[in-house]
Formats: sequence, C-alpha cells, structure tokens
Amino acid sequence: MSDIIKIENLTYSYVTEDGKNSLALDHIDLSVEEGSFVAILGHNGSGKSTLAKHMNAILLPEGGKVYVAGMDTSDESLIIEIRRQIGMVFQNPDNQMVANVVEEDVAFGPENLGIEPGEIRQRVDDALKQVGMFEFRTHAPHLLSGGQKQRIAIAGIIAMRPRCIVLDEPTAMLDPVGREEVIRTIHGLNRQNGITVVLITHHMKETIDADRLLVMKDGRIVADGAPCEVFRNVRGLKEIGLDVPETTELIYQLNKEGFNLPLEALTVEECSRAIYAVLS
Repeated sequence: MSDIIKIENLTYSYVTEDGKNSLALDHIDLSVEEGSFVAILGHNGSGKSTLAKHMNAILLPEGGKVYVAGMDTSDESLIIEIRRQIGMVFQNPDNQMVANVVEEDVAFGPENLGIEPGEIRQRVDDALKQVGMFEFRTHAPHLLSGGQKQRIAIAGIIAMRPRCIVLDEPTAMLDPVGREEVIRTIHGLNRQNGITVVLITHHMKETIDADRLLVMKDGRIVADGAPCEVFRNVRGLKEIGLDVPETTELIYQLNKEGFNLPLEALTVEECSRAIYAVLS
C-alpha cells in the first residue's frame, strides 16, 4: 500500500501572548499508509491537534513538508483537492452543523464541491447508512444526542468521498455511550470501506484496536508501534504522565506481585484468558 500522508521534518510554532515563539511541532517525520487506522495519543499541549491540522492544510508548515496523496500542502493551488482527499472531524459536533435538517447538513459538503443533485442524494443516503443514521435523515440535528451528532458530522465528511478522515478528539465531549457509538462507526468505515483513519485522542481504550499507535510529548513522537508494543512500556508511559489501558495496568500490577502475564493482552477478553490460564 502507498502512503496517503507523508510528513518530512515538520516544525511549527505558535506566538504566545507575550510575543514569544512556542514550538508546537519539533521536526516530525511521519508516513501514514493508505487504508490504515492510526491513533495518536498525548496530553493537551503535546502537539497532536497541531499535527492533525497540518494533515489537510488547515495549518501550513513553518519548516519541512507535508504531502497528501503526493500533493504539497504548501501549494495554494492544491488546497481544495487536498481537502477532498482528507476530511476533518473536530471535538464539538455542534460547530460542524450548518443546517436544520440532518440530510441537508450532510449534503452541504457535496453541494459546495459542485456535485450534481442526483449524485448528492445518493451520497447523502449512502453516508447516513454507513454511520447508522439513515432513519434520522429528516430530524433536526439539535434534537439528537452528542454521539448521534458526531456521527452526522462524520457522515457529512464521508459524503465528500475522502480517502482519509482525521478525527481530532471526536469523543472528548461525549458520554461513554456516545464514545462507543463513534468509535464503532469509524472502525466500520476503516474496515469495511477502506477509509484511512487518523484518530487523535486522550482515551487509552480508543487506541487498543488501531493498527498503529503514536505517542506525542512536547511536539515530538516519543513512541510508534502497534498498541500492544507501545503499552508494554508501562513505566516509560507513566514517566511522561500517561496512563495505560485498565487491562494493561491490572496485568502490570499482578506481575509486580510475581505473576508472569503478557502485557500485550489489551482487551478484556485477552486479559481474562491470560489470567485464567495462569490460575488454572
């Protein structure tokens, strides 16, 4: 598979209130393979949201390069095409709602791309079915739950047929039920439709089933690998102020008491099987 996103030596700084430069991204090198599911984990201020905004040219590099499907994001003539390829979903779904009816909201993006009406109708229906919200197509968005609103926001993006969706903490404002709805939806888009997913989050559990997990700290990538590999380094993650999934923490504590359990058992099922095998 080819890379849908390629980042080379990316740097970016913000200007603080006192006029000084604060380095947000510190020489980042990163490639995202098309069709993959990549999760990015880190505290507030680690640079993960700044990195996400470079992936569809909301922000442009101060230094280095970002390429989307081979297109240089610094080339202004390519911005529209880049944003066709990479869709963005943000924390607050209310900020992405532009219409009073769900299907009209989902149609907004394709309309702005100049898609003809018959094709828009098909895209809207397909997108709503993919996120499990087709039956709500004539509802008012403001009457929906937080998780349903976020799924509508995702539908609005996929109606534009992007190759990749970047989600910047899409579950941060949701309750556990809403979080589960959204995570299940984006995994379905990745596995069933082949859409590349980049998920920015601070919820450990949301990263477990990713193909690849990046950990960021102070504008740099400090860990990169499969989730089971990254979470094995419990001590290292704790040293930078990050937790690990509850299953990993349980096994870590049991191993400190003399057990010999695999730290890569991340899901509840894997964890329970590992403990059962030792106890039996």
